[in-house]
Amino acid sequence: MRRPRLPARISLAPVTLALAVLSAPALAAQANQHHPVGGLDVAGMDRSVRPGEDFWQYANGTWLKRTEIPADRSSWSSDAVLTELTDRRTADLFREVAGSDAPAGSDRRKIRDFYASFMDSTAIERAGIKPLEPTLDSIAAISDRAALSRYLGTTLRADVDIFNATSLYTPNLLGLWVAQDLDDPSHYSPFLVQGGLEMPDRSYYLDSSSAIAAVRAKYQPHVAAMLRLAGVPDPEAKAEAVVGLETKMARAHMSREASEDIEKGNNRWVRADFAAKAPGLDWDAFFGAAGLGGAPRFVVWQPSAVQGLAALVASEPLDQWKAWLLYHAVQNRSPVLPAAFGRQTFGFFGQTMYGAKAQRVRWKRAITATNGALGYAVGKLYVARYFPAAEKARAETMVANIMAAFRDRIDGLDWMAQATKEEAKAKLASLKVGVGYPDHWPDYSALEVKAGDAFGNDVRAELWQLRRSVAKLGKPVDRSEWVMTPQTVNAVNLPAMNAMNFPAAILQPPYFDPDRPTALDYGAMGAVIGHEVSHSFDNSGALFDSRGRLRNWWTKEDFDHFKASGEALAAQYDRYQPFPDLALNGKQTLGENIADLAGLTATYEAWHRSLRGRPAPAAQGFTGDQQFFISFAQSWREKVRGPALRNQVLTDGHAPGQYRALTVRNLEAWYEAFGVKPGAKLYLAPGERVRVW
Repeated sequence: MRRPRLPARISLAPVTLALAVLSAPALAAQANQHHPVGGLDVAGMDRSVRPGEDFWQYANGTWLKRTEIPADRSSWSSDAVLTELTDRRTADLFREVAGSDAPAGSDRRKIRDFYASFMDSTAIERAGIKPLEPTLDSIAAISDRAALSRYLGTTLRADVDIFNATSLYTPNLLGLWVAQDLDDPSHYSPFLVQGGLEMPDRSYYLDSSSAIAAVRAKYQPHVAAMLRLAGVPDPEAKAEAVVGLETKMARAHMSREASEDIEKGNNRWVRADFAAKAPGLDWDAFFGAAGLGGAPRFVVWQPSAVQGLAALVASEPLDQWKAWLLYHAVQNRSPVLPAAFGRQTFGFFGQTMYGAKAQRVRWKRAITATNGALGYAVGKLYVARYFPAAEKARAETMVANIMAAFRDRIDGLDWMAQATKEEAKAKLASLKVGVGYPDHWPDYSALEVKAGDAFGNDVRAELWQLRRSVAKLGKPVDRSEWVMTPQTVNAVNLPAMNAMNFPAAILQPPYFDPDRPTALDYGAMGAVIGHEVSHSFDNSGALFDSRGRLRNWWTKEDFDHFKASGEALAAQYDRYQPFPDLALNGKQTLGENIADLAGLTATYEAWHRSLRGRPAPAAQGFTGDQQFFISFAQSWREKVRGPALRNQVLTDGHAPGQYRALTVRNLEAWYEAFGVKPGAKLYLAPGERVRVW
């Protein structure tokens, strides 16, 4: 879920109290109640449901009935349990850091001071909005369009990843991502994407459904409340101006589905193109203020949106833009302003938009903030304590097995020409796989962290990230660079880098457990690994060659066959309807669905290869194949509040977990494992089962 960005640090008393409520070991025990060590969560199943009627309920029905979503969450899932455990372990590490000597300028000292400053709510309350006043004064001083363009340039941030569908969002006018160039993989390019909306997608401004209209109706009062807290005069009128401007921005935005078309996004503009193609913004002033005055060319991901946003800079009243800047400045810094700002932010973004019942306690927000600012420094501590070398080696073996199975599947495709197969195998062979943590740790020496300065630390961490990204321009591409910290419960494929990251935090129970049958690890963590491998060959990843270059390496016949399979899979997901008025968008989720299907297929074969001809042992009353598929479905278990689920369907490139679990409908082995016959609700005739890779 999209949350306001948080900053960091700790007053040890609150953290100690929080840890006394439920320590990391206690939470690990709680996690094992949901996924018992050494086996499936049989107690969480509903075996009164036939697998062929509702495999999701069969695998998770009792868990769904007995599980309550914590008040400070919009959902609860296997991921959430593991994230909670990881956060508490991180808090334990911070407590140790705070109690030990940490030389000035060291990463440990920066972690300690950042976290403690965020936790010092007394100092933050005492400071009030004084730290924000220079920003408010700068906005008030804007007197013409050139000054507006300069100020907008100072808000450009490296906060979006165009190759990750869930990150196509920035509340700033434009977002920046510095990444490997799509046409020339030997150098980095700056990518610009649309922004300006504080709500997470254009649909929240334009959708006519009653559910979205109800959220939208509460947005303007929220904007007014935030401005009122900051002492801004006439907050109601300014809130109306803000929402009016953002609505015009939303009309200029490209849809999420259109934005995920990589070929249409690869638009190269030299500096002169901006004034000619997108007049209205003083681009020289904008880029100069952003520190990009020397960049000769950019990739403009959504040209029509950039044109529309630039035109609004010229057409809309200056006072309306200043109101918009005031609100965004207040909203952006709300985590390090007095508590009233945080409560108001939670009331709209947490409660109204996502359905959470209570704001997260401060120490959890401080963990998020510190990870955002010093994530790899924190990760270095985390892996030293919680990620043994044996687990790294075991994960690397699993990755190798799954990649070998994927290679064999390529060889066995009867519809693919040999020339296309050779290109595909070359790409697979060149995948850069990172397991646990990066080969080289980022250097935080240039990031200044001051004890007792939560607001300043937040500002400096944001600027440090921008400067670090911009500094890549003109340098050789580093394919070993990570985009996820080791303590992140997630995994990622970077198609342009032809690389994958599997952070340490996801490589632990309930997904990855040395004390249980391998069928369960392959069904859970193996499926995640297979998913990420398959992203190199999904509808977007398949457009990149082995060097990460955007190049069509397919024969026409092969690519037509591949696209037809994707269209069939999209149509399958279009039929899933979580709300009476809202179905899934199969095209929006296509890349993730292809990766789920291809990854699960290859992982199933990799698991059988790992048995080396031996029969899969039965356990807990289930055959090996049944264990594999149940483990897969249980890895996607989640319970989601209605507003958050609606948000996911509208804005996320991932289908909700209950539908991802139904990937099994396309695998013959699932039908054989559970004896699913024609007439069952989930049954697909052999000709309707989608086969991709």
